[in-house]
Amino acid sequence: QVQLVESGGGAVQAGGSLRLSCVASGRTFSKYAMGWFRRAPGKEREFVAAITPSGGTSYYSDSVKGRFTISRVNDKNTGYLQMNSLKPEDTAVYYCAATYNHYVTGSYDYWGQGTQVTVSS
Repeated sequence: QVQLVESGGGAVQAGGSLRLSCVASGRTFSKYAMGWFRRAPGKEREFVAAITPSGGTSYYSDSVKGRFTISRVNDKNTGYLQMNSLKPEDTAVYYCAATYNHYVTGSYDYWGQGTQVTVSS
């Protein structure tokens, strides 16, 4: 069992940056792949980025590739999403998630409560 708590959301202007954090409970964080997802108002939840348990490989959606960076520090049980060059269309509630399954194609078993990101033009 893993419990996840996100932080770092907020309101920024277009072109700005934010770094989201996701702190995991438990001592097996390093065995889980981690992902970030988001849900914009009136839209379905969508995949943003994911990273393997070791942190050696990451994968991004086309909409954020080149602007967002996912990372993790297993010794701190913490994952991050660095978001640069933010656009109004990035406005959403962002969720971190963890899974024993494949980091891209697998389903995610554990979810945080979400953190709001609002980007104004």
